[in-house]
Amino acid sequence: MNHYLQRAALALPITSCLQAQAELAAQRAAQPAAVYPELYRYPVPKLGEGGACSLFDELADAPWDIAPALGGACAATDALLTELQTLLDAVLALMPADWLGVYCRLPGADDDVLLKMAYRGLPSRAEFPLSADFALGSNNSRVGRSGQAVVIDDVRQWQQQGGAYYECDPKVRSEVCLPVFDGEGRVIGILDAEAATPGFFSERYQALLAALACALAAPFAALRAQAKSAAAL
Repeated sequence: MNHYLQRAALALPITSCLQAQAELAAQRAAQPAAVYPELYRYPVPKLGEGGACSLFDELADAPWDIAPALGGACAATDALLTELQTLLDAVLALMPADWLGVYCRLPGADDDVLLKMAYRGLPSRAEFPLSADFALGSNNSRVGRSGQAVVIDDVRQWQQQGGAYYECDPKVRSEVCLPVFDGEGRVIGILDAEAATPGFFSERYQALLAALACALAAPFAALRAQAKSAAAL
């Protein structure tokens, strides 16, 4: 965890983060097993002209399917995606954020992309390009490129000061976006959490999200390996 905090430039006490890891592990052990009938498809909003923004009040005609990017559906991928869903449920049982999503870094047509693997909350964009241009207006892409955490206590003030922000829901007032690293320190994904209340993400909640980021490393690495194997066929 100490290495994670240093790499992500996240200023949190190590004791808070270790306690959060213990809380998350206990919550996962205590929560009943759940069945997730739809692991691969989810609704997404229509995108504006050029794909630069989401039309938050209009859904696309067809849901997004992540199976092709992962080499298709199979038992091993089912298990990994179920683990992600379980992690989201555990975190949100401890931190009642309004939105939480996890994105794995995968190859795209041009640049790598962050592909949303699982989420809770309103429908949102599925893919975030990891291009320099897109990162100018998206914290997800910025964190995916830099590996540096972004914590926003007040979205409106952040925007007024010229900070990057990709708006999917105009009610969002605070946000935390954290990187996910592999064992070599490379960014292999991100998580994004949002709330409708300014200053929502306290030290404890940020620590829980850091614990989640560490827990995502293994399933993300496995999903990336499966996607790479499928692409080589």
